[in-house]
Amino acid sequence: MNELPIPTAEPKARRSLQAQVKWGQQVVTVGGDAPVRVQSMTNTDTVDAIGTAIQIKELALAGSEMVRITVNTPEAASAVPHIREQLDRMGISVPLIGDFHYNGHRLLSDYPDCAQALSKYRINPGNVGKGDKKDRQFGQMIEAAMRWDKPVRIGVNWGSLDQELLAQLMDDNSRRAAPWPSRQVMYEALITSAISSAQLAEGMGMKPSQILLSCKVSGVQDLIAVYRELAKRCNYPLHLGLTEAGMSTKGTVASTTALSILLQEGIGDTIRVSLTPQPGESRTQEVVIANEILQSLGLRVFVPSVTACPGCGRTTSSTFQELAQQIDQFLRAQMPVWRSRYPGVEHLKVAVMGCIVNGPGESKHADIGISLPGTGEAPAAPVFIDGEKKLTLRGDGIATEFQALVESYIENRFGTAKA
Repeated sequence: MNELPIPTAEPKARRSLQAQVKWGQQVVTVGGDAPVRVQSMTNTDTVDAIGTAIQIKELALAGSEMVRITVNTPEAASAVPHIREQLDRMGISVPLIGDFHYNGHRLLSDYPDCAQALSKYRINPGNVGKGDKKDRQFGQMIEAAMRWDKPVRIGVNWGSLDQELLAQLMDDNSRRAAPWPSRQVMYEALITSAISSAQLAEGMGMKPSQILLSCKVSGVQDLIAVYRELAKRCNYPLHLGLTEAGMSTKGTVASTTALSILLQEGIGDTIRVSLTPQPGESRTQEVVIANEILQSLGLRVFVPSVTACPGCGRTTSSTFQELAQQIDQFLRAQMPVWRSRYPGVEHLKVAVMGCIVNGPGESKHADIGISLPGTGEAPAAPVFIDGEKKLTLRGDGIATEFQALVESYIENRFGTAKA
């Protein structure tokens, strides 16, 4: 009897060039065989240098490896060096990306301290100028990037697409014997704008390894179609992101769906989850989701994982839900300190289960796990460590005692990692 082949669960390898985004001693390698990088963007007024630096620090500590800031006015450009200085004083070496639209050529020329303080420039070909100004003003931004040895991301967005290019492609399409659907012409305009702009930059002397591309849209199927074709036509590092993804569940699900499919196919070198924060919600939520996408795909490991059951009629108490949330929040909160104190702790697996059906089994698969009593079960919570039952917790202090056990396990296992 022939054996069935075992399917692979590994994502395809990426085949892009490799670029570097630097600030001081901090070097973030992008593309090639480097890890897929997480990027985020502030929503503060860049002129508020202190407020912006504080939010950048929060994003960096949450796991963002590059942070983009809006540079749209002379005042914002003037503030960028002060933001960089404030971050350096706080010990935050995350590279900063300047997001330029319309007047980037003037700001990079008139504010050299800003141009130097940034680690990368984002250029939107649809917003660099019209007519004969377009190539000239785009060229000024490329010249600034080469002068200061900065990489650029040529970021096309279908909400601000080059209308002259789109009109030309629409005219060309109308003359075809079998015209493409208008949506396909839009895809072609996005891809053509990105690649032709990159070729123009190369023609001016920019190294291919200093160019990254993105073609952002807000529809899941549109993003997948565009990036599959973009990846076929070039080997520049690609930035993935579903633009204007939306709020809460909608934005999270849409971004996760689109990015996961492309990443599994080996497409994408940096990602951002463009999530509209709910009122009062931390900006860091977009970083958490981006981290979770990469960790769920097995591409990166950022924080210890907490396995918890969904609950059923056996678990009418909310105890296991509260404990799972408490442990997850505790582990995330400690990671900025633990990354250096306990190397490897991000690989820790914790299980918090609600009853005896799958509780003991899942706990055995984890590094440390607890199976809480379900409805009608004996009021006992067995704790499994490294696959073996070590003790049973009882009483009102189970949550506190289990957290202490997790801390002790981390210290014993990872505390001597540097020794």
